[in-house]
Amino acid sequence: MSRRHVRSAAVFLTATGVLTGVTVAQPAAFATSHGRADTRHVLLISVDGLHQSDLAWYVARHPESALARLVAGGVEYTHARTTTPSDSFPGMLAQTTGGGPGTTGVYYDDTYDAALLPAGTTACAGVEPGAEVNLTEGLDKNQASIDAGQGLTGLPDGILSMTGNPTSLIDASKLPVDPRTCQPVHPHSYLKVNTVFEVARSAGLRTAWSDKHAAYEILNGPSGNGIQDLFTPEINSDALGYPAGNDWTKDNLATEQYDGYKVKAVLNEIDGYDHGRSHKVGTPAVFGLNFQSVSTAQKLPASDGLKGGYTAKNVPGPLLTKNLDFVDDRIGALTSEISERHLTGSTTIILSAKHGQSPTDPAALTRIDDGPLLDGLDAAWKKLHPAAGDLVAHSVDDDAMLLWLTDRSKAAAEFAKAYLLARSGTGTDIDAAPKAFTRSGLVKVHAGSAAARYFHVAAGDARVPDIFGLTQYGVVYTGGTKKIAEHGGAHSDDLDVPLVVSGAAVPDGVRDSASVRTKQIAPTILSLLGLDPRSLKAVREEHTAVLPVR
Repeated sequence: MSRRHVRSAAVFLTATGVLTGVTVAQPAAFATSHGRADTRHVLLISVDGLHQSDLAWYVARHPESALARLVAGGVEYTHARTTTPSDSFPGMLAQTTGGGPGTTGVYYDDTYDAALLPAGTTACAGVEPGAEVNLTEGLDKNQASIDAGQGLTGLPDGILSMTGNPTSLIDASKLPVDPRTCQPVHPHSYLKVNTVFEVARSAGLRTAWSDKHAAYEILNGPSGNGIQDLFTPEINSDALGYPAGNDWTKDNLATEQYDGYKVKAVLNEIDGYDHGRSHKVGTPAVFGLNFQSVSTAQKLPASDGLKGGYTAKNVPGPLLTKNLDFVDDRIGALTSEISERHLTGSTTIILSAKHGQSPTDPAALTRIDDGPLLDGLDAAWKKLHPAAGDLVAHSVDDDAMLLWLTDRSKAAAEFAKAYLLARSGTGTDIDAAPKAFTRSGLVKVHAGSAAARYFHVAAGDARVPDIFGLTQYGVVYTGGTKKIAEHGGAHSDDLDVPLVVSGAAVPDGVRDSASVRTKQIAPTILSLLGLDPRSLKAVREEHTAVLPVR
């Protein structure tokens, strides 16, 4: 491990703009010594899509920013990595359980389980197992509404009146069914391990969180009771006030507005209220939110008159730069509120990201329509097996390829692997011009038992994908030209996220270059609060270490 303290003076840049210092002398929160007090509150912030390179780029150019103050006031881990697959659900669960997808049992936000029965099953006897496990907006009672179907008035600004128990907003008829009980399986019941929220609650501490779907009630953990105040405005609902048919991710200004509601909820919680400011309940011990606006600025080719993504490798373009400013401003509002409420000496902030985004080099982009590839795979399989149906039971393809097969034999997995690696065709580049691809855009395919080994689970595990394909750099699976980046894969652009622990009980100005994982956030939260990290099942199973913050 390599550590160094960086003096609190002006940030110096080399001629090439490389960061050689961390911070300037800063007023107020998260830029002075914090090693004197114990942590009573941990605020976890996930800026989805944010890379460590983005953070370094921004701090170098904005040495007096809120992000620079966070870095100055704590430990910055410059070689942190999130989960593979680098998707929102396994990424968030890693931060709150201490385990990867093989341990949590959650590989993506929309997966498949060979042991469960299809949604809507009411008479379970004799039903063939195999079911989609949907953890997206598709579970909402009304996915078109930002309140997920609660029926609030005065939306969207009235969304702060949304319930703190979004389990009530999930349509149970859309859930997979447990063949043993013939009952729907809610997201929290699907999770195999407990969460930091459950451990904190069992210790009598208050918990809160804000995220983008009602399905994030999975963070409650198997008990179903981990989070007392869970605020989940639906991001993929109709964005009121914007062009019809657009959700909150299709226009970057809309995403900023959406993120603003979650920031307001956390500001209320810092002040000691519930997210809607209707009841005085005390500042939570474990709470936080995720930001989506950086992610949409990376994905959209353009929005609001600004070009999205990167202008060159790791160089944010105008839309992304604007969103880094936005996130910095909102994090500044959170840290200022913590200071105004005299909580600086008892609050630790952890900044990270559920996932990165790939590619950060626009010249590398190759968009591939995965539909014809999978249709061709099914057709080839049925040609050899005339009595068989489709081979692909379920697929998730962003910048990785996850397939669950109807035939889980070694022969079927190897057939799928060979077929995919033999396909070539034409996709599109960053300018929507034709661009050839080979091997279905894949560089490596883990098939059958090899996929199980990759995720450290037993062969034949009901949840593990039968095919896990790692893409060539720059490949994004999409049928159109509306995306220029995605996540889910195993490139450094997907995995290399920031990780900063700043505030109470943490030394100032430390830069740690050791390799760490975002799953270490979970035991670190408990350790900071004086709780036992081994209370987490995933920590025990994976031997997940606390981050070396002291």
